[in-house]
Amino acid sequence: MKKLKKTGLLLFSLVATAGFAQSKDVKVPEKAIGYPIQAVPIADVKVTDNFWLPIIKRVQEKTIEYAIQKCTEEGRFDNFLVAGGVKKGETRGQMPFDDSDVYKIIEGASNSLISSPDPKLEVLLDSLIGIIKIGQEKDGYLTTWRTINPAKPPAKWVKVEKGVRWEYMNMSHEEYNAGHMYEAAAVHFKATGKRNFLDIALKNADLFVKTFGEGNDKILAVPGHQIIETGLIKLYEITGKEDYLKLAKFFLDHRGDPAKKENYGEYSQDHKHVTDQDEVVGHAVRAVYMYAGMTDIAAIYKDKSYREAVDKLWDNMVEKKIYVTGGIGAKHEGEAFGANYELPNLSAYNETCAAIGSVYWNNRLFNLTGNVKYNDLLERTMYNAVISGMSLKGTEFFYPNPMESDGVYKFNMGACTRSAWFDCSCCPTNLIRFIPAIPGLIYAQENQTLFVNLYMSNTANVNLNGTAMKVAQETNYPWDGKVKLTVSPQKAGTFTVKMRVPGWARNEVMPGGLYNYVTKSSAVPTLSINGKMQDAKIADGYFILNRKWKKGDVVEVNFPMEIREVVASEKIAEDQNKVSLEYGPLVYTVEEADNANVDAIAVSSKTSLTTKAQPNLLNGIYTIEGTTGTAKFTAIPYYTWSNRGIGKMKVWIPKK
Repeated sequence: MKKLKKTGLLLFSLVATAGFAQSKDVKVPEKAIGYPIQAVPIADVKVTDNFWLPIIKRVQEKTIEYAIQKCTEEGRFDNFLVAGGVKKGETRGQMPFDDSDVYKIIEGASNSLISSPDPKLEVLLDSLIGIIKIGQEKDGYLTTWRTINPAKPPAKWVKVEKGVRWEYMNMSHEEYNAGHMYEAAAVHFKATGKRNFLDIALKNADLFVKTFGEGNDKILAVPGHQIIETGLIKLYEITGKEDYLKLAKFFLDHRGDPAKKENYGEYSQDHKHVTDQDEVVGHAVRAVYMYAGMTDIAAIYKDKSYREAVDKLWDNMVEKKIYVTGGIGAKHEGEAFGANYELPNLSAYNETCAAIGSVYWNNRLFNLTGNVKYNDLLERTMYNAVISGMSLKGTEFFYPNPMESDGVYKFNMGACTRSAWFDCSCCPTNLIRFIPAIPGLIYAQENQTLFVNLYMSNTANVNLNGTAMKVAQETNYPWDGKVKLTVSPQKAGTFTVKMRVPGWARNEVMPGGLYNYVTKSSAVPTLSINGKMQDAKIADGYFILNRKWKKGDVVEVNFPMEIREVVASEKIAEDQNKVSLEYGPLVYTVEEADNANVDAIAVSSKTSLTTKAQPNLLNGIYTIEGTTGTAKFTAIPYYTWSNRGIGKMKVWIPKK
């Protein structure tokens, strides 16, 4: 952290930060409002896992610092200082949402502080927040490019006629910047108890409440790029101020309302009332952020129409518009969902941000329903479509994540491999925002039930309605399906532990049936308690263990892992007569670094497939070794591809 310390002191010297006092009049929310199932929070879970901990630490120790340096070089912080009159100059950067990169870094770093307290990082965040405060106008407004020169947007596609606030909201991103600020301020408050960032966010949110709504003195418009909705709800959970919740619902209620406002069309999911939407369309990131907000509204208001709409949208996505990795958004044009079953491989978009947004949405749907299918998709997306977005070094990134590469087509914003940064750097900073929050996805609780949703080595402190306990997981997942769960309540008591049996262990590739295994596995997951095998039945995707637990009780499960061949629906034209390979939750791919002629690789009924532990390859992986006669090939986990230079790659392999 030497460089980080230097950077932090440099930034701290630029501004006189204020407002560091601990909060007195608002409290850190104990739970998300409206959801019957609640996460066991990050603060109560310590990840020790050999797979996930290195990824989390890479972000904490390298990617955060790297992103701050990049944001410094590209003027992200200068923009706040220029907006506040501390420095002279014009807007730097090329995107109207550059401010949001700073907010996402703070959110990720704050999540990191929760699990790994770091006084130097906390001081650095105070300095960044002080810089943000300088850029805020007196009435709370905060979008630096508008403040610096409202008639000169950084992007040509932002139209300006009058040079005023809220002009051309479809692309101005004023509400998007605010939404990420609210999300980050809520996490920072949770991590530190400090009001310095929260007060900036609340002042801005109060301006939005004053400005938008129905009435002669208000603007009736909706955001172009959604996320302010979930951000406002986070502020509502902290403050209890219903104005924030009502504004979030207002922004959703008035989408697709041409009688009262300009509509932005399908690209922004503003073509129909949200409760009438039943097909995922348009910009995929905007879409899943909106669906997450709709799920919040369904949960808080117990709104049947919202609930029915998100169910229809989710069904459409998983049944017709999703890649085998869990990636979403087929088209480079508009970063958008395509038509039903339009899922090309070479030109697949699969934006990293969209995968992260899908995880947020699926997590909410699980917390609302307890249905296993949402965590099945969440797991698949995390292991494949999310972490593929960052290199094994932590300093190169994918914006799109294709299913195939010819080594020539520059799919990644002008590159054939991961890039060190982007003019539009939403994906790197979104990875920073999300990855340190992963510990909060492992466990959840509802009354006297503990859900074990993800498998990674960790220790956790859990309180089930007054029953305090320690829980520990030991596993080599995803390379091995054996999991040892030790449950230690402070005193013996009866409660339920629900252990998710992953979809792949139940012969389901993912919910929706768009993909299927070629053959059904006869291997059956097993479970023992304190060394005694149980006749445990899988019910609704879970092992459900209701018993009197005592300190040190040990549950051991085994989800048998084997190499599986996957086929796609006959309606996906490009994937016909092809298979993809999987092992456990991981999708595999063949790439040129291991195979001299990727285009010649094929599998048949005579192909033998075996796994091989490769501790010194790509930070330690299992490869799949294929042999057909004298022909051999090697497949690697999809998330690791393109870490050894530019070359061809295929997820879908021809089958003869």
